[in-house]
Amino acid sequence: MGSMESPEAATPYSLATLWAQKYVDKLRAQAALGELPGTQLADKVKGSLRFASSQAWAKTERLLAAEIPRQRLDPDLIDPWQIAEDSRELFEKAAESWGEGLSPARFSVKIAPFCGRLRARYSERDPRVLGFLSMQFHYTGQMVSQALSPQERGLFHPYLKVMDDHLYMPLQRMYEGAAVHASDNASSASLLAVQELLPIVTSVAEFICAEVAQRFPDYRCESGLLTDLEVRISSIRDVEMFQVYLGLCALEGSVMAVQQELFPLCVMLYPPLKVEWKLVRQMLELLDQALHSRLSPASYTFLLPYLQAVQGMFSLEVFPESDPIWSHHPDVLRYMGTAQKLLQELVSQEVT
Repeated sequence: MGSMESPEAATPYSLATLWAQKYVDKLRAQAALGELPGTQLADKVKGSLRFASSQAWAKTERLLAAEIPRQRLDPDLIDPWQIAEDSRELFEKAAESWGEGLSPARFSVKIAPFCGRLRARYSERDPRVLGFLSMQFHYTGQMVSQALSPQERGLFHPYLKVMDDHLYMPLQRMYEGAAVHASDNASSASLLAVQELLPIVTSVAEFICAEVAQRFPDYRCESGLLTDLEVRISSIRDVEMFQVYLGLCALEGSVMAVQQELFPLCVMLYPPLKVEWKLVRQMLELLDQALHSRLSPASYTFLLPYLQAVQGMFSLEVFPESDPIWSHHPDVLRYMGTAQKLLQELVSQEVT
């Protein structure tokens, strides 16, 4: 079972610290690799950004251009120049932090508010626009990494991971939700459950991805087999992302974050990336099992209604295996509109 801190320790700052501790192991790996002059790596990252950014947008556009009319997404909301600029600014901040000797854990705390503002701005009119930014950033990171030596990649990877996490996941929004609970009631059940969840997010994700890859050994998505390094890294991040959204739902007492952000993003991004819904369903089933075994009974029971609501959104009822055009199924919009009702029913069942 997971261990919990005392109720008095359950603060938004402690949540940010718990998440930042994820990067401590990367620091040990960095120490094993040795040190490079700070300006050398920083300058190399900055010097590769222009080409990396243009190549990344070409790949993002190739994958998502068809989704704009298919998803009925307003093309005026997609500004390639601004997306590239915001992504490039993130890399410059990471390079500068490296040059200043800022650790990945401290960089995580520093960059969280900036990424939170970016996420809020891009999701303000249509959360799916956030998918273009996160994909642009992801592919820029791949291109920048290719310009680095193996030693440099090992040193810079933790900073990439920090930014990847904060762009794909609503971490800053979660910290702000924790602040509300901390001011109202330090022993909030939701705050304690999230505090217990965060330290195991990565180990749970790694276990689930390994298990799914074993169950689908020949499955090939857009970037390769599930066991390929880049696919595995992205898969682990996605499973972490689902858990962070689960924690956010618990803090906000609502599945609106999944309903309005995560679900539409998955509907837009997963089909072109050749991620079938059976993989998502398998992941959510394994997530249920993992949380049941690793969390305290109180925390698992508290999170379960939100997890069940998310499972319902990606169920066979919404995405039948026989329907290849997943994003066009009529039940998708219907379910997005009724997920909150389902959650209320589940919570009511739990209470009674």
